[in-house]
Amino acid sequence: MKGQKISDRYQVIKSIGEGGMANVYLAYDTILDRNVAVKVLRGDLANDEKFVRRFQREALAASSLSHPNIVEVYDVGEDNGEYYIVMEYIEGKHLKQLIKKRGKLTVTEAVDIVLQITDGLSVAHDSYIIHRDIKPQNIMILENGLVKITDFGIAMAMNSTQLTQTNSVMGSVHYLPPEQASGKGATLQSDIYSIGILFYELLTGKLPFKGENAVEIALKHLKEPLPSIRDEIPNIPQSVENIIIKATAKNPKNRYNDAREMHEDLKTCLDETRKNEEKIKLKYQEISDDTKMIKQVKDDNKKNINNKIEEKDEEVIAKKITGDDLKKQNKILIRLASIFTGLVIVVTLVFTIIMLFNTTADKIVPDVANKTVSEAIKILQDEGFTIATEQEGVSSKDIEVGKVVRTSPYAGVKKKKGAEVKLYVSTGDETIILDDYTGKNYLEVKGSLEARGLVVNIEEEAVEADSKFKEDEIVRQSIEKGKSLKKGESITLYIAVVGVVYPDFTDGSYTVGDVEDFCHEHSISLQITETISTEYLDGTIYRQSRSSGDAVVSGASFKIWVYVNESEEDVEPDTPDEDEACTEGLC
Repeated sequence: MKGQKISDRYQVIKSIGEGGMANVYLAYDTILDRNVAVKVLRGDLANDEKFVRRFQREALAASSLSHPNIVEVYDVGEDNGEYYIVMEYIEGKHLKQLIKKRGKLTVTEAVDIVLQITDGLSVAHDSYIIHRDIKPQNIMILENGLVKITDFGIAMAMNSTQLTQTNSVMGSVHYLPPEQASGKGATLQSDIYSIGILFYELLTGKLPFKGENAVEIALKHLKEPLPSIRDEIPNIPQSVENIIIKATAKNPKNRYNDAREMHEDLKTCLDETRKNEEKIKLKYQEISDDTKMIKQVKDDNKKNINNKIEEKDEEVIAKKITGDDLKKQNKILIRLASIFTGLVIVVTLVFTIIMLFNTTADKIVPDVANKTVSEAIKILQDEGFTIATEQEGVSSKDIEVGKVVRTSPYAGVKKKKGAEVKLYVSTGDETIILDDYTGKNYLEVKGSLEARGLVVNIEEEAVEADSKFKEDEIVRQSIEKGKSLKKGESITLYIAVVGVVYPDFTDGSYTVGDVEDFCHEHSISLQITETISTEYLDGTIYRQSRSSGDAVVSGASFKIWVYVNESEEDVEPDTPDEDEACTEGLC
């Protein structure tokens, strides 16, 4: 309820979302003075002890991920039997909402979004952390175009536990990789498949596979080829279609190895040299004859499984799917499973005995922010905690260099006496070293720099149609590569706008008539000043008021100076006014 405190720390402001898996609240962190999102588990998940243990472990592992495109996990805990996860609060909407509002996106927009998703997942995949539930509802997008991946801890715990316990798969079946649909475990390449389906949906505004129930859709993921995206978008670059084909391959061997490999391919997919590349041919066989068929686990589950999936449902649809070959298990595997079960029972008994004799009371981690390292160590040791041998430096504009910014676990968290606490020490105000951004799409650069705390200004700069820069690419930047900025400081990015520019009318290839036609076509006010000369050809343009390459603006004025060969008796000589005379150096 509004005003209620969770763990005497997170004060609920309002509810911001409800689902079958968790309720989400906007809350105020009374210790660190910031708004956070608190996701509280509900239903059977909160009552499943095995799930809760895995959820806590996996969510804490996800809290180690640090990237601008990943929603940060701050804390995991329990309060009066309710389990929660505290995350960075994002003011934005998820991609499903964007797709419903916009329909299909442009190729450039879709590529930019998937570039950010793969960039964030690269950090997770480097640590072999698999999301397992990539879908539009788990991808947030801010007003500035920055993308954030959410629900790492819950997705990992949910899929891992359910797969281990019941050989079933939970999650949205529309983005379900074939290997998970057939009851196998998830790998890094499972995330790649889901990204490929999401990429298809962003470009077309629709899902590739539909059906009356989860089983039918999962079967299509297993056995039917992905519909050709060229049927929906005939002029899509072949390089983009190739990426989708490779990402959504049925056989994981044909997919990208991880998100980083896919990200590198995406970076160049819109280059001119790649637009007409050959269609990709997958190396390994895709759909084998012995693909496992999917059927219901029990008749009493049939009603749940056959519930029609409505398009308006944006939450998780949990389904139990298993292969019909489970009865054909190898006897050796059964024996190994028996041995393993015995070991688990022994370990569980030992663990239970240890817990029964463990009378160490929980202690609350004290707040040592803004203390010196020595003061913080003494306070923590007096409370019975041990100190990690290594400290980590973090930037902070509020806490002076050398003092403690925060701890891990966070202040206020309950831990056993003797638990290890790591100190994060201020390195001062963070500085950002700038790179060379020319030639890059400004949306990606702007989002990345703003996520790091910089103020990014955008200015348009006209370029010719045959320029090396494409529309919305950065032509130049106000602060050069290698320079450093602090949070809050600004940089201006000049982006290409392909338009009409003034040519060089003085190069000898243009006549006065050409200039008149040009100005008439673009609604420019033209003024012609004639100068008598017997040395130059009649009609030679020798000067213009605007430089070649300047952008043409409708309604602007433009002036040219022209030599004429008429005699002084026929034409009154041009007498420059005072301003023009000064321009010519005669004043």
